[in-house]
Amino acid sequence: MKSFANWYNGVHLHSAIRFVTPGARHAGQDRATLANRASLYANAQAQNPGRWSGNTRNWQPAGPVSLNPEAEISAPEIRDAA
Repeated sequence: MKSFANWYNGVHLHSAIRFVTPGARHAGQDRATLANRASLYANAQAQNPGRWSGNTRNWQPAGPVSLNPEAEISAPEIRDAA
């Protein structure tokens, strides 16, 4: 388990947090990484605009995230489940 946790937090680039590691996000290092990526993509798009059919990926820091978010259940769904 320790090996998995080290990989997940220190190596795995998580899509929900813009492809940074959970450890980097927790340490506050994600903003610098994402700013570098945004600059790199903007420069690449400016140098070769024909390669890009649309906008580049969103490299803004992700908002709040949750490991296991609770799903919102509406009143009709609760009624129907009963």
